[in-house]
Amino acid sequence: MSTLTTNFMGLNLKNPVIVGASNLVQDLDTIKRLEEAGAAAIVYKTLFEEQIELERLQLSEELNQYNERHAEMISLFPDINHAGPREHLSQMRKVVDSVNIPVIASLNCLFEDTWVEYSKLIEQTGVNALEMNLYTLPADFKKEGKAVINEQLAVISEVKKNLKIPVSVKLSPFYTNVLGVIQQMYHAGVDGFVLFNRLFQPDIDIEKLEHHFPYNLSNEEDNRLAIRYVGMLYQEIRGSLCANTGIFSGKDAVKMILAGADCVQVVSTIYKNGPAQITKMLTEIEEWMDRKKFGTIDSFKGKLSRKTLKDPFVYKRAQYIDILMKSEDIFKRYPMR
Repeated sequence: MSTLTTNFMGLNLKNPVIVGASNLVQDLDTIKRLEEAGAAAIVYKTLFEEQIELERLQLSEELNQYNERHAEMISLFPDINHAGPREHLSQMRKVVDSVNIPVIASLNCLFEDTWVEYSKLIEQTGVNALEMNLYTLPADFKKEGKAVINEQLAVISEVKKNLKIPVSVKLSPFYTNVLGVIQQMYHAGVDGFVLFNRLFQPDIDIEKLEHHFPYNLSNEEDNRLAIRYVGMLYQEIRGSLCANTGIFSGKDAVKMILAGADCVQVVSTIYKNGPAQITKMLTEIEEWMDRKKFGTIDSFKGKLSRKTLKDPFVYKRAQYIDILMKSEDIFKRYPMR
């Protein structure tokens, strides 16, 4: 009988399947269903400083829209302040108290001071770890990429100084050298890396002549980028590796572990198939391990990473060139009509 236990940032997990940050965890009943289905840990939905600031502005506008309507009038309402992150933290604490598996918080802030302030408040909820969502949207044409990275490294360093719980970063692939950035972040104190963040991008409705933001779930093909980078990072850094995006089945999870991941995060497959998909994934992993005679996750983790392969070109550009040289294969599969 195979053992599915693994370790992520010092957290002992009963298996490698973690529920990623999403609105799935807003409802306690759904959270309990995810736990009963076998989830090894849950990442609570992301706390966005931007959202809090927007809500503060909207509240202020609503409270003050009738101010000074008459000369003698100053305000119709007493002073009311936005609760800030308190409601989010309260809900997170309820989740921590309701489950018997690790809960990981997710945070995205705009300023270094807020990163530190919110992360300290998050730690007080009793969560087991913090996931820093470091996505930054460039808005300044003159700002160099190095400046963005240095700002992120400074934030990581300050957060780590103030926390006792382990800290991971969830990264986008949009760096000039992802490997170099990850190495710098590891030296700044990061305990684990989640590869990669699935970012929501705007679309355009050509009939209404307006932008809209569809909730795009991932597809299985989306996991290949994570395979490449997990495979290159395995045993090159001592930080934990978690693969994310496009992981729908036990087979997908096995691929990631073979490349070198300690665990995987899933979201889209639960939206599409329900919490029971976790149970199905775990069964598929266990059956594959039994068939291949692997008793533990560690016994096959990284078996197909760059570090352990004799072929030095699998994770390099030569792989792409080789595919192009065999371009006739695609015409056999998809003949021109």
